[in-house]
Amino acid sequence: MTTSTEESLWARCFHRAPDRPVQLFCFPHAGGSASFYFPVSAQLSSVAEVYSVQYPGRQDRRKETSPADIGTMADQVYAALRKQLGARPTAFFGHSMGATVAFEVARRFEADGGELTRLFASGRRAPSRIRDEGVHLRSDDGIVDELKLMSGTDTALLGDEEILRMILPAIRSDYRAIETYRCGGEVSVRVPITALTGDSDPKTALDEAEDWRGHTTGDFDLKVFPGGHFYLSAQAPAVIALLRDHLSTVSV
Repeated sequence: MTTSTEESLWARCFHRAPDRPVQLFCFPHAGGSASFYFPVSAQLSSVAEVYSVQYPGRQDRRKETSPADIGTMADQVYAALRKQLGARPTAFFGHSMGATVAFEVARRFEADGGELTRLFASGRRAPSRIRDEGVHLRSDDGIVDELKLMSGTDTALLGDEEILRMILPAIRSDYRAIETYRCGGEVSVRVPITALTGDSDPKTALDEAEDWRGHTTGDFDLKVFPGGHFYLSAQAPAVIALLRDHLSTVSV
């Protein structure tokens, strides 16, 4: 099945708030789905309308082709959402692979003359920082071991063979996309960036998170939380507060 460009398939709004002056688009991690951000939507609906991006190849889109590279994924996301992005002030939040996808969609939006209020890049090293990890080349069991290590997917699901058969192709494709992604150190966006990371994240050292500074010509700050790669689960109140502070002060 080919990939859809229908806007409603790409951006899920769990709590409609059309009267809010600002919108937040959230980008999931590798193997993640839009529903990961349901709690974020619920807790921020008083200040913003929150949309969660649903990539192809998972949940109700599992029969669609999952993009094999970040550039193609960003092209598809932007093509589907470009009109909506300019409707009102907009911020991006992306975790892990989602931070890189958000960065690339921001580049495309800015190239068309758009302006974001802020990009929150969580749990991901700067675009120019490369590690040779090769998770996408591992066996299915090897990928499952990686997921368990990162604790990013419900471990109960990882023991269900039928569900694994459905989700592993998309997960492998996501890992291939992010592990083959390359970006020069000179590539930047205008939007201010806040990098967020856990202090014991095995995937993102503090200096790798700090290097997001070189990828914006706007303001930059780094927020460090206790925890590992999915620090934001345990630190959800603090992360939500950070997002709320920004969204509630955005001028229309």
